[in-house]
Amino acid sequence: MNSKTKKAIKIGIPLLLAIFFGWYTFSKLPVEEFIPYFKNANYSWIILGIFCGILSHLSRAYRWKFMLEPLGFKPKLPNSIMAVFIAYLANFGIPRSGEVLRAAVFTNYEDVPFEKGFGTIVAERIADMLVMVGIISITLFLEFEFIVQFFQEKFNPNTIVIGTIGLLISGVVFLVFIRRSKLKIAIKIKEFVNGLIEGVLSIFKMKKKWAFIFHTLFIWAMYLLMFYFTSFAVEDLLGIPFAAILIGFIAASFTIAATNGGIFVYPLAIGAAFSLFAIPETPSIAFGWIVWTSQTLLILFIGSLSFLFLPIYNRIK
Repeated sequence: MNSKTKKAIKIGIPLLLAIFFGWYTFSKLPVEEFIPYFKNANYSWIILGIFCGILSHLSRAYRWKFMLEPLGFKPKLPNSIMAVFIAYLANFGIPRSGEVLRAAVFTNYEDVPFEKGFGTIVAERIADMLVMVGIISITLFLEFEFIVQFFQEKFNPNTIVIGTIGLLISGVVFLVFIRRSKLKIAIKIKEFVNGLIEGVLSIFKMKKKWAFIFHTLFIWAMYLLMFYFTSFAVEDLLGIPFAAILIGFIAASFTIAATNGGIFVYPLAIGAAFSLFAIPETPSIAFGWIVWTSQTLLILFIGSLSFLFLPIYNRIK
């Protein structure tokens, strides 16, 4: 498979997913059913959610300097902020393209070599992934009984036991195969895992590692609070269990990476997560649209301004 085909697949699959889920959403629940929720929403909570989103983005921009300073670079904070918003904006067009563009911005305006800038972004993503794994682990711990009960109701207990044992055996066989195999794909997987480990260890080697860790936790705390606060904007969702918020947040977060900014898929993921708690579908999906729309408008507005203002700011400087 050549590079052009790979690129077409990376761009095409998320777009096809977005189109399919868009068609599925509006064929199942017409737009008319969501409009009243937007009209009757408590916009004070939505604004508070947007404020949390802004804080998370600013913290991400500030955190980046802790990765670049050990390499001998001291970028201007406005450039870092604009690069982050431009990256988020680009991801709505082509998923994951924002990381490349963000590194390119610093190559152009801060004289940071592209490979070094991109390497720090990869290390940041590793830190974010670890926090996400932590959130999932905490959710599993807090809601262990609920999750076990859910699977017991949906699946035969013997099936669960056999499936768990099968997964463990398959995992062990896979690890042994990867360690001993000389195939190209096995070597790439080993290199990827080694890169992840190296990236994680590099975080603990930096001079301001505790500041970096604080900002990483703060970013995700703001993401979660953004999601939580906005839920109060929908009257039908008042009083829903916090477990639903956690599982809905996790499900929605994965859609951001899988598609173009989670378009169409984000609300459906929240609807599916909330359905586990017998929360009505229409207000759940409407809430998903409110969260997604408010944060998307924020990115579109500030990201577009950043595109325009970035060259002006650096010309003046």
